[in-house]
Amino acid sequence: MFTIMAPVGVAKLRARLFLLFLCLTLRAGMLQFASATIQGYIGDRDMICPSVCRCDEDFIYCNDRGLSSIPSLPPSASVLYLQNNQINNPGLPTSLERQLAIRVVYLYDNELDEFPVHLPPSIRELHLQDNNIRTIPRSALARMPLLEKLHLDDNSISTVSIEDQAFADNPRLRLLFLSRNHLSSIPSGLPASLEELRLDDNRISTIPTHAFRGLSSLRCLVLDGNLLANQRIADDTFSRLANLTELSLVRNSLQTPPVNLPSAHLQRLSLQENALTHMPRGSLDGMHRLLRLDLSGNNLTTLPRGLFKDLDSLGQLLVRGNPWHCGCNLRWLYDWLHARGNTITVRGLSCHGPDRVRDMALKDLASEMEECEMVRTAGTRDRMGGGGVDTSTTHTPPQGSLFTLRSKRPGLGLPDSSLDYTLSSSGVGKSLALNVKPLSHNSVRVTWSVAQPSSSFRLSWLRLGTGNAMGSITETLVRGDRREYLLTSLQPRSSYIICMVPLAASSESKGAISGDADSDEAQVCAKAETSDLTPLEEDENEDSQHMTVLPLAGIVGGATAIVSLALIFGIFCWYGHRTGHLCTRDHYTRSNSRKKKSCDDYIESGTKKDNTILEIRSPGFQMTPLAACQPMQPKPLREDYIIHTIYPSNGTGLYKGDNNVSNAGHGTNRGYREGEIPDIDYCYT
Repeated sequence: MFTIMAPVGVAKLRARLFLLFLCLTLRAGMLQFASATIQGYIGDRDMICPSVCRCDEDFIYCNDRGLSSIPSLPPSASVLYLQNNQINNPGLPTSLERQLAIRVVYLYDNELDEFPVHLPPSIRELHLQDNNIRTIPRSALARMPLLEKLHLDDNSISTVSIEDQAFADNPRLRLLFLSRNHLSSIPSGLPASLEELRLDDNRISTIPTHAFRGLSSLRCLVLDGNLLANQRIADDTFSRLANLTELSLVRNSLQTPPVNLPSAHLQRLSLQENALTHMPRGSLDGMHRLLRLDLSGNNLTTLPRGLFKDLDSLGQLLVRGNPWHCGCNLRWLYDWLHARGNTITVRGLSCHGPDRVRDMALKDLASEMEECEMVRTAGTRDRMGGGGVDTSTTHTPPQGSLFTLRSKRPGLGLPDSSLDYTLSSSGVGKSLALNVKPLSHNSVRVTWSVAQPSSSFRLSWLRLGTGNAMGSITETLVRGDRREYLLTSLQPRSSYIICMVPLAASSESKGAISGDADSDEAQVCAKAETSDLTPLEEDENEDSQHMTVLPLAGIVGGATAIVSLALIFGIFCWYGHRTGHLCTRDHYTRSNSRKKKSCDDYIESGTKKDNTILEIRSPGFQMTPLAACQPMQPKPLREDYIIHTIYPSNGTGLYKGDNNVSNAGHGTNRGYREGEIPDIDYCYT
């Protein structure tokens, strides 16, 4: 029996020992869990977000809080938004240097006067724009060797305030913004790693050859709003930027594009709002990758043939705000645009001249461009205007009545009145095509096109008389860059023969009347007839003649009326004084003495005489006459005036003052009797 009980006791003992071990193990686990919980709580205390900020994981938003200093930050913060506050340099704690997780800091629109020095070395992107920073010290930038993007727009940085080799310790800097500062030249010592440089809206006027030396990685360069001119830009300035893809020179004083522009990788070229008057041939050569060209807001009238020969990838052409002269000088551009079709977007290519195509798009001038085919000559470099460069202006054509030379006698080269010209509005010669078009009863528009450039043209017109009588002959010289002329002050219902001869330089020096056989052969003539006056135009002419007489008649009539009125008024005054019906006003002396006068003393104008009261018709005062016709006695010391306003403001109109009249204002339009104003009062006038 004892042998049976022994194994049972051992088993119970083992079970109790196992339960004890299990309890100890659970207790140890609970202690470890509690310890870990306490440690986690203590660690979370270090991750608490500042009370004035908002946190989203490692993004700390403390912007627009009116802060003057940076609060304590959790160690895991990586992006700080501190813009639009009042943080100054003393408000940057030194503990910020130990925040090694910070990568991006936004400190723009604060009150920083100096470049911040207590920033963590882990910063990759720093925004300091819209402060009052004046200097860029090398020591401050050396604390941020990993810096890649630096924004310093809208500060007070000048060229001399940038320390020499300030960016030498920032080998990773790729983006530098210095817009809207006080720079007068390109900063020196820029890092070779720079890819984007913005220097717009400064005072940069000169760019030497070495300005961009070593910036082989630069891809975007913005120089808008400076004082750049062609004479102050070195020829090799931009040629060193072999990898440049975007160049912006907006709002400068350039007359032509800078020479030697980098063409291999350039994709965007902005030259708007300069003073461009000419685009030299070849200035855009080699730009096979150019996608966008902006020439808006300049003084361009034409473009040379072949300017866009290498712009195979051009997708946007912006040329608005230029006085384009749409003649045969732009026929090549018309063909080029139609050949490109929908692959290019053009904005602003509207004609400013000639007048017949004003405000029309160049693409819509199909009929006008077909006229250029009449003078197309093989081997010519330009189909109109000569040499690919047209210096034609867009001013109104000179009027024939102002710029003409009356010949004393018919000379060589003038229309022959004995010839029977066929009635035709156009004439074509070997090198010139002439078109005439009557516009009204007294004007004819003359247009022409030439195959070869000419220094000037001799234009002559002959009015055919009735029967065998010869009409008047007129001729004038026209500049070689013009392609139209307006003849005015012509006779209605008349036939005119209009001829033109292109003159070489030697022919022009000999005068307008002298001619030779070559000029006679080159002469091209056309015939035009002016229309008859319509009844409306006749009435307008008569009205205009009457209108020219009206000013003089008006002056004479007005002077006569004034003299007559003055004479009548003088006679009336003289008669009144003679009969005693009118009384002149007494004049006060500086001692306020009064002269004797009759009892009927009224204000001279704006009054009406009544037996009871004197009333002023316009808003003002009313005064009562004396009770008896007795001479007034002056007061020795002071005078009291009792004046009643016609429109009393509060129902009573009696106001008194000492030696002055108080302004009672204007109230409701009620009669003086309703305001309880007495009919008779003592007053001194």
